[in-house]
Amino acid sequence: MSLKKIVRFPFIALVRIYQVMISPYTPATCRYSPTCSHYAIEALEKHGVVSGGWMALKRIFSCHPWGGSGYDPVPEKTETKTKTKI
Repeated sequence: MSLKKIVRFPFIALVRIYQVMISPYTPATCRYSPTCSHYAIEALEKHGVVSGGWMALKRIFSCHPWGGSGYDPVPEKTETKTKTKI
């Protein structure tokens, strides 16, 4: 198991616990597709704990009556090109 997976595991586990133990007992009110919890897991897997966690938090905080709604997938990871000085 890689270090990245080990670091991500507790955060993904927390979301999974929410999905299994809390979400089934609350009304389905998510305004987005995929749901915020699925978005959080995918963002953590694609972008890591820092960037993916930030994306998940932004998504969760935008989930209110005056926020957005509809299909909002996790963006693909973009590769940054490093400039080399010659």
